[in-house]
Amino acid sequence: QVQLVESGGGMVQAGGSLTVSCAASGRTFSSSAMGWFRQAPGKEREFVAAINWGGVVTHYAESVKGRFNISRDNAKNTVYLQMNDLKPEDTANYFCAASSRGTLIGAVVTTRHWDYWGQGTQVTVSS
Repeated sequence: QVQLVESGGGMVQAGGSLTVSCAASGRTFSSSAMGWFRQAPGKEREFVAAINWGGVVTHYAESVKGRFNISRDNAKNTVYLQMNDLKPEDTANYFCAASSRGTLIGAVVTTRHWDYWGQGTQVTVSS
């Protein structure tokens, strides 16, 4: 069992930066691929970024590529999402996800690929 707790959300002006974190409990974190999704009001949950167990392989949604960076610290059981040049359309509740698999092989952009979810942290970008 893995429990995920997100933090670091808040309000920021367009063009600003924010880093959200996800702390995981459980002994399998270092062997698990991790991901970030987001969900805006009235919209489906969408993929943002993912990172493999070792932190070497990453994958991003086209809408955030070049602006967001996902990283992890296995010693701290934590995964981060650094968000730069934020836009109002980035406003959403950001969710952390963990997979029982360590690689990013498969449909990582779909919610069904992921086995554990956090409760989310709200990010609001004002124009």
